[in-house]
Amino acid sequence: MSEAKTVTVGTATARPGEVVRGFIPVTELAGGSKVEIPLVIVNGVKPGPVFWVDGAIHGDEPEGPLACAIALKEVDPQQLSGTLVMVPVMNVMAFENANRGNPLDTFSFDMNRIYPGRANGYLSERVAWAHSQWMSKVADFEISIHSGGAHSFLAKAIFVDESPASVELAMAMGEGWGCIMSNFLPKGSPMAQMKEIGKTGITVELGGRSATSPERFAHVARELANSILNILRHYKMYPGTATYPTDATKGQQEALLAPASGIFIPTPGVDFLKPMTKGQSIARIVNIFGDELAELVAPADGMIFGLRALPNVNTGDWCCFFNKVEGARVWPA
Repeated sequence: MSEAKTVTVGTATARPGEVVRGFIPVTELAGGSKVEIPLVIVNGVKPGPVFWVDGAIHGDEPEGPLACAIALKEVDPQQLSGTLVMVPVMNVMAFENANRGNPLDTFSFDMNRIYPGRANGYLSERVAWAHSQWMSKVADFEISIHSGGAHSFLAKAIFVDESPASVELAMAMGEGWGCIMSNFLPKGSPMAQMKEIGKTGITVELGGRSATSPERFAHVARELANSILNILRHYKMYPGTATYPTDATKGQQEALLAPASGIFIPTPGVDFLKPMTKGQSIARIVNIFGDELAELVAPADGMIFGLRALPNVNTGDWCCFFNKVEGARVWPA
C-alpha cells in the first residue's frame, strides 16, 4: 500500500497528518503591499486524492470563505485519506472591497471570465494565473463556490460539463443539490481549466444578498460545509456515509431579463427549485402607480434557481435564472 505524501501549494507544505496555512505569491502593489492568495492544506495520514475548494472568486460572495472556515474546524487529518486544499478567498482585493471584481483592475474585472489568466497580463489575470498553476499541478478535482452576491439570491444549483466524472462530483454535493445544469464547453473559469487539463471541476451556487441575515448566512455556509464533508465521504476520503439528491435533473440555464422598467413582484406561490410548467407566471412588473407593465413567465418546463434581490428594475436588467429541465438525471448512468 502506498504512503501518504507531503503536499506543497505556494508557501505551504504539509506533511501527512498536518494542517498548514500559507499563500500563493503573486506580486506587489505600488505602495509595497503584497498580493497573495491565502490557502490551507489539510493533509491526511493515509494516501488518497487531492480535493480542492475555491471560494470568493467574486469578492461579493462571502459564503465560500465561511464554508471553508467551518470545514477546516471539522476535518481531522488523522481520519483523512488524501488531501483537502481550501482557498477561501481567491480574489482577495475584490473581497476586501466587497466587490465582484478587483476595483484596481478595469480590464479583467471579472476573474471568473478570464481564468486561468496570463502570467504577463492585467493584475487580475496574474492572480488567476498564479492560482491556476498550483491548482492544475496539485488538484485531482475541484469545486468553485459561488452565490448571488450583491445582486441576487441563488438556490442550490450546479453546473457540470456532462462528463461522468463531473456529474459524479455534482451528485456528491449531497441531498438537495438536484438542480444540475449543463455547461458542455465552460470558458474562463476554474471548472474550464480543470476540463482543459483532463481533470474534474464543477461550479456550485448558493446564497446571496437575500440570505445575508445572521441566521440565513450561517445556514447557507453550513449547507456548503456539509457538501465539502459529503464529497470527502463519497470519495472514501473521510469516515461516514454520503448522501445524494433524489430528484436530480438535467437542464439548461436561461437568464430572464426585464421587458419593462418598474417594480419586480414575484407571483405568489413561486419558489426556488419548485417545478413549473411552460408559460406559468413567475413575476410581474408594475410602475410606481401599480399599473402592470409586463409579466415574466416560465420559458419551458423547469424551475427558477435565482431571483434578483432588489425589486426596482430597468428594461434589460437581470431578473431571474431559470433551469429549463430536459428530464430526470439518472446516476450512475
